[in-house]
Amino acid sequence: MEAVKGGDLQQASILFDRYHARIFNFLARLTMDRPVAEDLTQNVFLRLIRYRNSYRPGSKFMPWIYQMARNVFSDHYHAARSKVNANVDVEKLSEAMADSNESWEQEEREKLLQLSLAKLEEEQRELLVLTRFQHLKYEEVALIMNTSVANIKVKVHRAIGKLREHYFELENT
Repeated sequence: MEAVKGGDLQQASILFDRYHARIFNFLARLTMDRPVAEDLTQNVFLRLIRYRNSYRPGSKFMPWIYQMARNVFSDHYHAARSKVNANVDVEKLSEAMADSNESWEQEEREKLLQLSLAKLEEEQRELLVLTRFQHLKYEEVALIMNTSVANIKVKVHRAIGKLREHYFELENT
């Protein structure tokens, strides 16, 4: 990233190759819409080039790019807030989770999990995606969210509790 900041924009392709899948997966789980996640991923890497001067040499790259991804996600949904529907399209969820090798029961559990995630508040969903699906350490998430590790641990614990509550509620209906 330091080379990109210095003006060697060819190095941005290396960063894209290394991080685009992780950023896409992060955004896909937040948006629950593959085409939107693809567009937002492209926007993250466009912003990486546009705002390359905001990167501080010596600091960790991953928290910086995830913060950029969070900003892109936030900007996208604030612009279209009136169009956002709290109900998630089940067809889009199944498309995001499609895997022909999974059993029907596993697919049903996945659907319930995705629907449960969709019912969470945005911050709770984001925390669980970062810690459980993206496997980021609490320290990294704390850097991304500009808060303490202890605060992240408490919020993740509460989010898991809420997710569990929504999951069993959906399972019993």
